[in-house]
Amino acid sequence: MQPANLPVQYVQYTPDRWSTIRAEVIVETPVSLTINGADWLTFMCTPVDLEAMAVGFLFNEGVIDSMDAVASVRLCAAGDNVDVWLNHAAIKPDQWRRTSGCTGGVTHLETDSPIPPVPVGSVLSAESNGLLINCLFESQQLYQQSGGVHTTALSDGKDLLVVTEDIGRHNTLDKLAGRCLMEGISSTQKVILTTGRISSEMLQKAARMGAAIVISRTSPSSLSIHLAQRLGVTLIGYARRNRFNIYANPHRIIANNLPAKDAFPELVGLAQTSST
Repeated sequence: MQPANLPVQYVQYTPDRWSTIRAEVIVETPVSLTINGADWLTFMCTPVDLEAMAVGFLFNEGVIDSMDAVASVRLCAAGDNVDVWLNHAAIKPDQWRRTSGCTGGVTHLETDSPIPPVPVGSVLSAESNGLLINCLFESQQLYQQSGGVHTTALSDGKDLLVVTEDIGRHNTLDKLAGRCLMEGISSTQKVILTTGRISSEMLQKAARMGAAIVISRTSPSSLSIHLAQRLGVTLIGYARRNRFNIYANPHRIIANNLPAKDAFPELVGLAQTSST
C-alpha cells in the first residue's frame, strides 16, 4: 500500500530571509481499474480508500446498483490496481468523456442521463449548515498534514457519517459512494459537503447517491445549477460559518422558522417540484 503523503524539502522565501523547510506533500499516483479481468481505465488519485473508490465509481457510472452486484474487490499488493469481479457481465464504455475535475476525471454519462429527481424530504437549518461546514474543515486529516487535497463528507444534518479525501474532488465522491455501499450506510436524503467546486459531474454523482442537499465551500458551475434545479437537489455554495449562497431549491433551508423560499418569494423559480 502506498502512503498518502511523502516527505519533501523545499526552499521558502519570506521578506527577511530564505529558509529550508521539511514538510509533506499529498501523493498523486495512477491506479488502474480492472472489471471482470478487463482493463477499464486509470485513475489519478490519492492512494487511500481505493477499493471504495472503485466500487463507488461503478455505482456512480450506473454499472452497479448495490453491493449485491459485486463478487469481489481487491487491491493488488503493489497498490496500483483495483481488481473488481461482478456477478454480471459489464460492457466497457466505448468512450470516456473527460470531465472538468482536477487530475482528469472521466465519465461515460451525459448530463441528460436518466437520474430520478430527489424527493422533497429533508430540511436543514441555516445554523446547522454553518456547524457542518466547520465539522468538514475539522475532519480534513490529510489536508492538515500536507494540504493539496479535497475532502467530502456525508451527513445526516447533525453529524458527519463518512469522510473521504483525495487530490481529485470527483474521486472523493466516488470514495464516498463506495464507502456507503461497502459499510451499509444509506446516502438517500442526506447532506453532502465538499471543499471542491461543484461541476456537472459532481452534481450528477451526488444526485445518483440520492443526496438532498449539496454544500460546497466554493462555487457551482452554471451546468451544475441547471442539473440541481432539474433533479431537485438543494445546491449551496461559498458556505461559511455565518453565510452561504443557495443556487437551487431553497425550500429545504430553514432560518428563524421560515424557509428561504418564503423569505424571498423571488427565489421560488429556483425550486424544483419533484415527486415524493
